[in-house]
Amino acid sequence: MDMRVFDLFKIGVGPSSSHTVGPMLAARRFLLECADLAQVNHVEVALYGSLALTGVGHATDKAVLLGLLGETPQDVVPETMDAKIAEIVASKKLSLLGEYRISFNVATDLLWHKQESLPGHPNGLKFTATRRDGSVTSQIFYSTGGGFIQSEHELGHEPAVAPITKPFPFGSMDELLAHGERSGLSLVAMMRANEAVYEGDAELNARLDTIWHVMRDCIETGLREEGILPGGLMVKRRAAKLWRAAQENAASLPHDPIHKVSLYAMAVNEVNAAGGRVVTAPTNGAAGIIPAILRYYAQDCQQIDPENGVRDFLLVASAVGMLCKKNASISGAEIGCQGEVGVACAMAAAGLTAALGGTNQQIEAAAEIGIEHHLGMTCDPIGGLVQIPCIERNGMGAVKAITAASLALHSDGTHHVSLDQVIETMRHTGFDMQAKYKETSLGGLAIHVVTVNHAAC
Repeated sequence: MDMRVFDLFKIGVGPSSSHTVGPMLAARRFLLECADLAQVNHVEVALYGSLALTGVGHATDKAVLLGLLGETPQDVVPETMDAKIAEIVASKKLSLLGEYRISFNVATDLLWHKQESLPGHPNGLKFTATRRDGSVTSQIFYSTGGGFIQSEHELGHEPAVAPITKPFPFGSMDELLAHGERSGLSLVAMMRANEAVYEGDAELNARLDTIWHVMRDCIETGLREEGILPGGLMVKRRAAKLWRAAQENAASLPHDPIHKVSLYAMAVNEVNAAGGRVVTAPTNGAAGIIPAILRYYAQDCQQIDPENGVRDFLLVASAVGMLCKKNASISGAEIGCQGEVGVACAMAAAGLTAALGGTNQQIEAAAEIGIEHHLGMTCDPIGGLVQIPCIERNGMGAVKAITAASLALHSDGTHHVSLDQVIETMRHTGFDMQAKYKETSLGGLAIHVVTVNHAAC
């Protein structure tokens, strides 16, 4: 499998990896690949399917405009985004990649096709550039979840460049476990060996540490900031207030690590909902679970070497995420929230089990439990916002991850359902699920709770 740990863990901004991070990357990539960009005098962007139906609540319009400006999710400064968007709207001008200024009317050049989906994936975008001589370039991209994007031509095709040969290639957990049986190595050691084909241990460790530090800082931000989340639902940030109350009164909840971990997860997802800096893990909608369990591990599990334990956690968690991405999906628009919160729970459970010294079989069992108890979970965000039920759902998913790890660590690793089987079950369940329950805001909570209307940009 030609995928890396850093493909699953990407530094970006909220509120959505598929509806914000992906479209921003797609817009920028379209311009980078567009011939004679200096001659372009008009750009039109069309959004389809889930991107159109819930794009306003997920800031897809803003993400596309920022991508056209040349911004990237990892480098854009969240505090500057609204001002840049406001300038485009007011001036009806936009500088492609920050260099070539053209007219751009958000009302007419950004199109929302809510009744139409492109064939490759529910999250489709079409970019069209027209040059002064009348020539036109169009390209379709799909945002396939977790910040991954593919062009129309790449979707379903192997890359033209041959994948790098890894010492422990795998396309299933059975294959990875078989490698372990033959080599006598742990999942941690095998994942580290696979990463070694790209860079040395020192560089890998530094990059893993950066991911953890961004996650840790995001928790701290969420435990500090209060107020109302943007979007019109008037949802109050709760993590900071509950956290402060817990520090002031030890008798109140949350009074132990298991209760605290839900607040860590909610804190991250409140930052995400506000468009702040987060790590996609494996998506933004489920970005709170893994940081919450990492902090629980680092602070409350009393390990001798938590620094290396955090690295082991991320390596093993990424293996589970890779399998889910390859053999099912991590896109809520494709298979529902089971592919986001369910997968994040499985990744966190596996990572925690590994960091606590679990066997390969126990790690697999923990991941399987994590997904199994999220099967069938819909993605029905109210108002198309990553707020209700997403924020609380991360808190609940974090607690489930600890429970899954505990059950696995107190077993010999044998279990009736394999991780590969439950991933395949998740895939079939998602494809059987009606489209209205898959990030369209056309069913579930999204239609049974009265909401306000949102304005684009």
